[in-house]
Amino acid sequence: MFVFEWINSQLLRMEWLSYLVKLLVENVFRLSMQERLGGSVHFFIYDVIKIFILLSVLIFGISYIQSFFPPERTRKILGRFNGISANILGALLGTVTPFCSCSSIPLFIGFTGAGLPIGVTFSFLISSPLVDLASVILLASIFNWEIAIVYVIVGLILAVIGGTIISKSRLEKYVEPFVFSNKIIEIEQEKLTVADRVEFSKNQVQDIIKRVWKYILIGVGIGAAIHNWIPENVISAVLGQDKWYSVIIATLVGVPMYADIFGTLPIAEALVLKGVGIGTALSFMMGVTALSLPSMIMLNKVVKTKLLLIFGGIVTAGIIIIGYTLNAFGYLFI
Repeated sequence: MFVFEWINSQLLRMEWLSYLVKLLVENVFRLSMQERLGGSVHFFIYDVIKIFILLSVLIFGISYIQSFFPPERTRKILGRFNGISANILGALLGTVTPFCSCSSIPLFIGFTGAGLPIGVTFSFLISSPLVDLASVILLASIFNWEIAIVYVIVGLILAVIGGTIISKSRLEKYVEPFVFSNKIIEIEQEKLTVADRVEFSKNQVQDIIKRVWKYILIGVGIGAAIHNWIPENVISAVLGQDKWYSVIIATLVGVPMYADIFGTLPIAEALVLKGVGIGTALSFMMGVTALSLPSMIMLNKVVKTKLLLIFGGIVTAGIIIIGYTLNAFGYLFI
């Protein structure tokens, strides 16, 4: 138990880093941690460094795993299953093949064109940007393991239910015809050496950092402002747990935004520290990652408006239900 607590506090929460940043703020910048400016500077520096360290390590490890699951192999695995078991597998594979919502669209085209049921593909499309191993570790480092595990479970449930509803509704006619004619060419996967996988993982780290660094800085900056500059009563007036509309507002505000989950985590952290319900904060995160406006625009190029609205409605309703449920029972996990 002691070893687990040490790993959680020193490796995930990086309390040693928080202490070093505190020394930097107080002794180099000559700012008091009790004042808004000092607290904001500490929040920003500490969270940025912590997220970049964890993200680099985690993406490297996840990418090494991902090197065993190229798109063609993922398609073949999914093609062996039918019914709800296929939706469950699609959602699970989405967690180990962590693509952002926009990069998942080409996979949607490839998987659907290769003959996979659209419901299975939608399960993958929901879970891939929403739930991945990196987000689990980062959530645990900011909140705790209980919240991280609950987030993964509800995310997978949403992906499975969403894909199953779309499968049962038989909405294939609302997919653009060119998608079905866009067949995947069968190419034998060459065997990768350990060195190849390491190189692939390093490249993935560099690529993802280049894509998300600005969202992390913006997210941490917003989180620092919320945590130290916006009065708690102002946030509570809009997103307080006693406000029935807080989850709906958080979800709808998140939808038109485009950011990675790593950029939204610091905002969720600051909101929770200000007394916002954990369900409200996680609903905001889910809205941003699963229903970002750019990804919806891209998806509209391959599916007709009716299917897009059904997909968006299912995911939005699911996120809102999850938010209210976690607000009601979140005290069990904090």
